[in-house]
Amino acid sequence: MVSPMCQYSCEAEDGLATEWHRVHLGSRATGGAGIVMTEATAVTPRGRISPEDLGIWSDDHADALAPIAEFAREQGATPAIQLAHAGRKASTRRPSDGHGPIHGDRGWNPVGPTAEPWPYADEPPLETERLTTDAIAALVEEWATAARRAVDAGFEIVEIHAAHGYLLHEFLSPVTNTREDEYGGSFENRSRFLREVVDAVRATVPEGTPVFVRISATDWLPDRDSWTVEDSARLAGDLGPLGVDLIDVSAGAVHPDQQVPDTGPHYQVPYAERVGESGVPVGAVGGITTPQGADAVIRNGRADLAVVGREHLRDPYFAIRAARELGQEAPVPRQYTRGFD
Repeated sequence: MVSPMCQYSCEAEDGLATEWHRVHLGSRATGGAGIVMTEATAVTPRGRISPEDLGIWSDDHADALAPIAEFAREQGATPAIQLAHAGRKASTRRPSDGHGPIHGDRGWNPVGPTAEPWPYADEPPLETERLTTDAIAALVEEWATAARRAVDAGFEIVEIHAAHGYLLHEFLSPVTNTREDEYGGSFENRSRFLREVVDAVRATVPEGTPVFVRISATDWLPDRDSWTVEDSARLAGDLGPLGVDLIDVSAGAVHPDQQVPDTGPHYQVPYAERVGESGVPVGAVGGITTPQGADAVIRNGRADLAVVGREHLRDPYFAIRAARELGQEAPVPRQYTRGFD
């Protein structure tokens, strides 16, 4: 699978997919990837990470995405979409512009489980709005509506983004969720919002449409009460019976104090292994950069899906190269066969 990778390329289009997205995702489809997933696609305008983020909060957004899904399918790939809300990490500059908070007319006030803002190191934080229970219910419906639009646009897999310190992860983690109502406190309460989103999306998409959930397996904050791999395994056991078909296992990014381990090859695969003990299929990410490495992750039963991000940025034809190096039939487009003789 092509991992969701933010492109920050909507510029003047206000969340509408552009030719950049069509070429970027289409190239990975012609490159032989089995699943091609969009970047984090915001279910509401306030859910964007940056003003340049992709969105699907209107039918116009779905119409702009539909040709991309169609082209990917024509190449033999499965088009997939990640539905997201950035929570308190919203309204930031894109990384190439400094990735700090946007104050003033171009920005907006983020939302979160509490009014505690994202703690920027060198810049004043943005005023953050604590979500009410009514606002949470409205967002559950926004996710369901976005899922319907996505399926109508031709996407065949829907992934719910609950990782990387964004809104659903903020509710899961005790680091960021100190609420005292039905959405805070206990594990069951902190995971309630995600379970409600899963229920709503599962009820919206057609039977047989896979629903994935991306999680951060750990907050990488062993010095405080935080989200752990054991919590993730427990969560997976709860999500499977709700109709989640695969847990896409990433890690971290809920707080800048995180203690990131050495990021060598396959450094996050053990998290996927542990979460997979729940019985729910898992996707593994993190330093998967070679055909042999991706093959070994699957062949050795460490995960059910190899999710490749940065290597797909470096090489859109990674999957074709992998097939050739592993002695398998390579899905070379007829237009490119002379290049692979």
